[in-house]
Amino acid sequence: MTEIVNAAVAVLVRPDGKVLLGQRPEGKSWAGWWEFPGGKIEDGETAEQGLQRELDEELGVRATRFNPWLTRVFSYPERTVRLNFFMMREWQGEPFGKEGQNLSWQNPHSPSVSPLLPANQPVMEALCLPSIYAITNLAEMGESQFFAALQRQLDSGLRLIQIREKQLSASELASFTSKVLAAAQPYAAKVLLNGDVVLAQKLGAHGAHLSAARLMAMTEKPAGLLCGASCHNAEELAQAEQLGLDYALLGAVQPTPTHPDVATLGWQQFAELVKSQPLPIYALGGMKQSDLETAWKNGGHGIAMMREVWKAT
Repeated sequence: MTEIVNAAVAVLVRPDGKVLLGQRPEGKSWAGWWEFPGGKIEDGETAEQGLQRELDEELGVRATRFNPWLTRVFSYPERTVRLNFFMMREWQGEPFGKEGQNLSWQNPHSPSVSPLLPANQPVMEALCLPSIYAITNLAEMGESQFFAALQRQLDSGLRLIQIREKQLSASELASFTSKVLAAAQPYAAKVLLNGDVVLAQKLGAHGAHLSAARLMAMTEKPAGLLCGASCHNAEELAQAEQLGLDYALLGAVQPTPTHPDVATLGWQQFAELVKSQPLPIYALGGMKQSDLETAWKNGGHGIAMMREVWKAT
């Protein structure tokens, strides 16, 4: 059995969303290719300790605000690596190439350096997903109030929206979706339709969101769409990974107004389920804007909200 090398990898993120990449220097394997900073976790080290050591050796910085994020296994011809990615939002010092490597701050949506190490391409795609995920709430808000709130949030930076309106007829859903798409288009915000992949494609939505039941019945990811699913346990998360979905919602983490008596995961179980997951995972259920930092600390990519996101100013 091939030995798996464990590595700690840092995703340094500036407030403008750009991330730091380094170019592998001459003399190393894959010289000239671009990657996120990091390296092998030594015997006796935790992943966090390995991360801090690698940051010091490669960049001359120390992480001061960071959290576990994705864990991805990738097989190169020469070895298989388990990459433990950490999201770093604050650090001490100014990064510089201590090993003679070139460094570059890059926009994940349109990186200008190449080639990227193969293991890092899915990570760049995950970085394109924002940390706030909004779910429509037309049924409770009414159309006028909803679209006023949608406009406010788009102006404030909202870029990912799921349309979930089970009460609408097919024609009403098509009309509502068209209006949301029109509002989102100037902001390049992504709009996903809950439940119906074919309808999402027909209406021109950017993606589709699957229920847990639909997820477990599928055998392949829908082609050409951003696609995620609602998950509640390890089995459903494993299916989302197997299908190669783009993200998952995991919950309910906390009680919700509509299901106050339903058993919830809590943050500890959320963290246990998210640990070592290769997909970006959003915390769902009773979320407020103030829960974002907690979600990050527990390994989440962000938070998904149906009510509180539309109340924010």
